[in-house]
Order: sequence, then structure tokens, then C-alpha cells
Amino acid sequence: MSDRPRARFGRRTWMRGVALAAFSTGALLATGVMAADAPAKSAPAKAAASKAKGAAKGAVKKAGSFDFGNWSSYLGSGSSSQYSALTQITKANVDKLQVAWTWSAGDGPAPRFGPLVVNGKMYVLGADAPEPANPAAVGANGQPRRGGALRNTVVALDPATGKELWRHKNQGQVGDRGMNYWQSEDGKDRRLFYVNNGNLTAINADTGESIPGFGEGGKVDLRVGIEGDISKIRPLQTDNPGRVYKNLIIMSLPAGAYDYASAPADIHAYDTRTGKLVWQFHVVPHKGEYGADTWPEKDHEQEGGVHNWSESTIDDQLGIMFIPTGTARYDFYGGNRAGNNLFANSLIAIDANTGKRIWHFQAVHHDLWDYDFPQAPKLLTIHKDGKDIPIVAQASKQGFLYVFDRRDGKPIWPIEEKPVPQSDVPGEKTSPTQPFPTWPKPFARQTFTEDMINPYVPEADQQKLHELFKKTRHEGIFTPPSIQGTIQMPGHNGGANWGTTAVDASRGWLFVMSKQLPVLNILSLAKDPAQEAKAEAAMPNGGGDVKPYKGPADFMLQSNSLGAINPPWSTITAYDMNTGKIMWQVPNGEVGPLADQGIKDTGSHAPRGSPVATKTGLLFIGTSSDRKFRARDAATGKVIWEYSLPAATEGVPAVYETGGREFIVIPVGGNGLFTNGFGMPKPGPNQYMAFALPAGAKVESSK
Repeated sequence: MSDRPRARFGRRTWMRGVALAAFSTGALLATGVMAADAPAKSAPAKAAASKAKGAAKGAVKKAGSFDFGNWSSYLGSGSSSQYSALTQITKANVDKLQVAWTWSAGDGPAPRFGPLVVNGKMYVLGADAPEPANPAAVGANGQPRRGGALRNTVVALDPATGKELWRHKNQGQVGDRGMNYWQSEDGKDRRLFYVNNGNLTAINADTGESIPGFGEGGKVDLRVGIEGDISKIRPLQTDNPGRVYKNLIIMSLPAGAYDYASAPADIHAYDTRTGKLVWQFHVVPHKGEYGADTWPEKDHEQEGGVHNWSESTIDDQLGIMFIPTGTARYDFYGGNRAGNNLFANSLIAIDANTGKRIWHFQAVHHDLWDYDFPQAPKLLTIHKDGKDIPIVAQASKQGFLYVFDRRDGKPIWPIEEKPVPQSDVPGEKTSPTQPFPTWPKPFARQTFTEDMINPYVPEADQQKLHELFKKTRHEGIFTPPSIQGTIQMPGHNGGANWGTTAVDASRGWLFVMSKQLPVLNILSLAKDPAQEAKAEAAMPNGGGDVKPYKGPADFMLQSNSLGAINPPWSTITAYDMNTGKIMWQVPNGEVGPLADQGIKDTGSHAPRGSPVATKTGLLFIGTSSDRKFRARDAATGKVIWEYSLPAATEGVPAVYETGGREFIVIPVGGNGLFTNGFGMPKPGPNQYMAFALPAGAKVESSK
């Protein structure tokens, strides 16, 4: 980059910016949690201990009572820990890690599927021959999937060698972040569950054969159970693999369309043996249900969204399913959905046996920013005020970390409702306040000001950004979208996102990888009168000054593909959850072409590699814009080993033991998100890469 600025940018500058811009807090009060017996109003309320019986009444369990010695579930365990208790790979020997084997994942999109390892087999996704575009297939955002090579073949590998054992070809799209494993009590019936073309699909985990006794021919249509004519709803394809609890698989449906009228993204529990629908939870409450009064009555049946598109967590000791939900449709304008819109943008604790709500917390009232809860909440046991407390910690796109006693939803530290900027868009009815945690401090920058313009974009781009600041709204976090344009920071890509938080269950530590990427939100109406009239007619509860405003996603990427804001573009933040204090915060990698010019510590640009923590005090994480896989000292953040990859890595690593040897495996391929203009070398082939110490090392006890 011949026009890059003088080397005046340093690490101290950005750390000071974080401290001033993101970590300022005041004396605040508790608010926001609703227990199952609370009144059906979503206005700010005092946190109350739940009186719910049954599931939430269990005794406090130490984190060690969860099974962290295998990788038989998405994110490592139902608790979504991204943590391994294996002890062969340590800080003393991690520098001796080497590639143990690789497996070609085939052409097509870069792999990001998180492998499962159970009963001597590893399960991944591979790609076979290309398929034509299917207009009936939609992604998690409700938009049609593109044609081309699909990563839709379930493949079983030998986890010690990477040798292929069998493959099961599917027609159409398969959820590409993970799947579920279930076995009967006697261990004779072993099944894999995943979503294929909107169908919950079961196959034999030993042979890869379909299970005809599950649903119809091994499949259950996720639309079954939704009220109304389900033929008018697209097949509900999702990348969220759900969770197994006892003989149930609990699935979060995606929203049916990315528009004002949308299907509700309910939670369905199915019998793992028959496919029968056992219970369902309405994320958009029906008339007479708790929270229905937070929506307008008119056209209520057309309100949708509120989808748990990302991940979920099961506490199988307390019998609680934790569901983090997204925004209501439409994401950036809500004049037609006046109210706080429960259970959008909420952490919902559901009795996993019955589907009944135990408690919930709404983090964003009447969302206008697409501030979904974007990842699985994390379960830990902390020691505070002389007591062991089982907590659930939820990271967010906006950079807050919300922490609750997972039995009753009581905040561990106070959460205060604070006034926020209001909308000036016709018909919009913004919530006057939003919840702000008083502690812990945020992990992401929450404002973008002119002095933060990226110095590593061309001067012409910098000048355009200065002009943009003069004509847009940018009043800090929760500045609503506007017709003139609003600079939103963090943007709706994070902050946190799917898979980007891990915990050290033995120490009570939490690690969150955060992207620092603003967006520009400009609302407008269709320019063509016929299109506008059609959109108004289709808009639920519209009319008058309530019109179908739309706002295309603009991540403010500049002419050299870098974001508009200065570094770091991604960070890792470590918390000691016993105190809530930040232990350390460091940039997460680099941008290869900039690092080659001596510009270091910028953080990888828009990475989607996820962290995994180990009992031996290591934190593994991969990056895309510098194509590295690193091991850090979990206590300090210091890099103690790194490996140069042939391509980007995105997704969650898996840690497992087989044949007396500990392995860590990652998906590798492509360039990664928002990196096409960086001039990176052509990426190597799509593959899975497994790392281990040299053969002969012994695995110590993981207990």
C-alpha cells in the first residue's frame, strides 16, 4: 500500500481508546430479568428470584461435573464450553505440535463445520458434485441459497489418521456449523442429527444409513407444528444444530423470511427415537400468552423473526435449555411493531422437559440494530461472596457481557436501564431506555468517532469518511437507524458472534473474540411507486406514516477492503468471572499484507475463527486475514506457538483423544470474510488439519 500513512499508530493508542470509549461506567441499578411468575409487562422491572419449581431448583453443580474429556457435541459439550480437560498438550510442549493428518474437504465453500468425535469416529461435512440453485432452499437469514458445490455430505473419519470410513450424501443444503449425536441408554442405538433442506434428519452414527423409523423416511419437516398453512412457508433451513437432552432433540427454527411479514422462529422439541413433536415454545407469544401484550394486536399472526439462528446451550443437570434470540422482523425499522417485542433479543431459560419458560432477560427492547444474541451462552460455576454460584454468561454483538444466576435469572452484577438516543424516522416508536450492565466492563468499542478513522485506507477514502461524519447520526451505542444515515458501532456483525467465546471451566475464566466493525444504516423507501405500493400492502400493521423502510447492510468497507475504523479490528478479552475483572485484552492476529510492511498488532480483519480453552492453561484460536493458528497462554494472552496455514480458518476447533494421543483439528479453506481486496495469495485446498505432539506422548488423566 503505497499510500499508507506514517507509522504513528501504536498499541497504546488503541488500548487507551478502548479504556475511554468502551469501559466508562457509572453507579447503576439492577433491572431487566423476568421470572416465570412475573407480570406480563416488559417495561423495566426489578430483578426477582424465580419461584419456578422443578428444573431450576437443582443443587449447585461444580463445572467439573460436566464431561469435558470428549468432543461429542457441537462446541464440545451441551454446555457450549469450548473447553477440553485433556492434559497431554501443555504450555511446556505446545511448541512441538505438528500436523498429524489432513483430509480433503472437496471443492465449494470453505469448510467451517465443527467436527464431532465419539465412539472412535470423527464426523465432518464434505462436498460432492455441484447442484443447481434451489429457490426453495433458504439460509438462516431467510434469503435464498445460491447454487454451486454444496457442502452436504456427512463423512465419518478415523480420528487417529483422517482415513475416510463412510459417507452419506444428502440432496440440498445441510447446516454447516455442526450436528448432534445421541445414543440410547444401552448404547446400541447411535444417531446423528442435522438439518437438511429444512428437515431434521437422522442417520445411523455407525454406518451412515438413514433411520426410516424417525419421522418419514428418517426426516421431520421443521415447519410441522407452526399454525396456519405451512406450504406458504419456505423450508426452514438453519445452521443452528440444536441440542440433545435425554431422549429429546431441541431445535430452534429460523425465521421464514427476511421481510416485515415472517414466520415465527419457534423452539421445537422432538423425540430422538420417533421424530414426534413433544413440545414447542412460541418466541412470538400467541394471544393470551406471557409477553403477547408487547406486540400490537393487529396482524399479530404475521409478526416473525425472533430467531435463535446461532447456537443454544443445555444445562442437563438443572434441566434448563438456554435460548438466545434475535431481533424481530424487520430488523432496522419497527414502526409497525410498537412495543418491546418479547421474546426478541432475549436469553430465555426453558424447562427442557416441558418447554415452559422459567425466566428470561431482554437485552434490547424493540431492536432496530439487528443486535441478536449471536452465540451460545456459557455455563460456569464461580465463587463470589463466599458462595459457589452456577452462572450463565451471554456475550453480545454490542460488546456487553450479561451474567446471571442460571437457576433464577438474577443478575450477578446490577443491570441498569439508561436513556438512549431516539428515532426521527416517521412512524417509529423507539424504546426510551436500554439495559446496560454495570459490570463486567464491555469487551468491544461501542462508539466510532472521527478521530478513529482508519489511517490505513487511502487518503481519498479518509476524506469521504470525514464528510460522512458531518451528515450522519453517530451519538454512541443504540443510535437508531435514520433516513439521513446512522453510523452504528458495534455493527450487527459484532462484537461477539457465533462460536467466539470459550471458557476455562476449571478456573472460572471466560475468553471472547470480538470483531470491531461499524455499519452505516440508511433507511429508505422503494423508489419505484409500484414496488412501494406492493411493499406497503404486504406490510403487517402498516399504514399512515408507518411505511416499509429498508436499510441494506453497509459494513463501511473501503476501497482497499479494510473497514472504516482504526485498529484493532479484532481482539481477545479474558475475564475472571469470579470477580468480573478483565485479565487481559490483546489484538487477535494481524492482516498479512500489512504485517509484511511492519504494521503489526492490528488484529485480524473480520475473523470467524473460534477459541478453545484447555485445562492446561492454553487458548487455541485461528485467524483468516493472516492465515494463522495460534496457542496463547490463557493467563496472559501471550502467543507461545503459531502455525502458518495454507488458507483461512473459520469455525470451532475440536479437541479429542484417541489411541493415547491428544489431537486438535480445525477446518481450513478460502480467504475468510471481507478479505478479497487484500491481495492475499491464492488459498490452498479446503481441508481439515489435525495437530498433535509427536507419536509416543502419553495422555494424562483428564479428571
